[in-house]
Amino acid sequence: MTTYTSRTLVVDGMRTNIIEQGSGPSVLLLHSGEYGACAEGSWSGLIPHLADNGYHAVAPDWLGFGETDKVIDFADPTGRRMRHMAATIKALDLGPTAYIGNSMGGTYLAKAIGADTPLFENAAAAVLVSGGGFVPATEARDTIQEYDLTEEGMARILRAVTFHPTLADDTEYIRWRHQLSLAPGAWQCTASARLRPPGVTGTVDIGRADETKYEQITVPTLVVAGADDPLRLPGYADELVERIPDAELLTYAECGHLPHLEYPERFRADLLSFLDRKFKKGIE
Repeated sequence: MTTYTSRTLVVDGMRTNIIEQGSGPSVLLLHSGEYGACAEGSWSGLIPHLADNGYHAVAPDWLGFGETDKVIDFADPTGRRMRHMAATIKALDLGPTAYIGNSMGGTYLAKAIGADTPLFENAAAAVLVSGGGFVPATEARDTIQEYDLTEEGMARILRAVTFHPTLADDTEYIRWRHQLSLAPGAWQCTASARLRPPGVTGTVDIGRADETKYEQITVPTLVVAGADDPLRLPGYADELVERIPDAELLTYAECGHLPHLEYPERFRADLLSFLDRKFKKGIE
């Protein structure tokens, strides 16, 4: 039974959904960006665990996802989402915060805290889960882009991005993720990244040079990667750790793009170890 609560903030005129639980130092969780992605889909298993271990877990839905308003800025989709999240975080007034981001959430997190003027000013630690690095065109990514709004299509996505078939074979889980993807406007916001004018190749992120300023990330950072991630180049995480001044790397064998969902118990233990060592002690 879920014990976290949900509330809505109005941020820059946009209804913004937040789920949270617990008290203590704040941990803000940033979800991934595939079809049906949302805070609950990424973090429902982790939030109660963080709360039970003395943390205030907070997970907003990105603009265009979950129960947050379905708005897309075609001129600057990434910048708009990041600025909206920064405004949401400011409204939450959390104090020193550890940030955890998976996939898109991790990539945006690295960009935000590595910027010349860091966008998330209260960041005290960061965890990048399959986030950051160059985004190549792969067969698995094609499977995501070809989502047809069916339960079978959702199962194909989960099968493509994970090493083990456990999630893709879980009928109830697939049905739940499928329903999330049917929210009005959700498909359009996610699919908009692949729209491009005639003569322009690639999408917003795929195949573009990674210009994130990892050397400017000043907070302790944990990078968690799947050794068999089909959405990243082999060894991408090693490069990130070499470039981030204070970074640690954990690579999970026989794991795809969702380490926190494929190995939830291991991930929880690794995360708590990092937070206790690198975040909680630093703010006490």
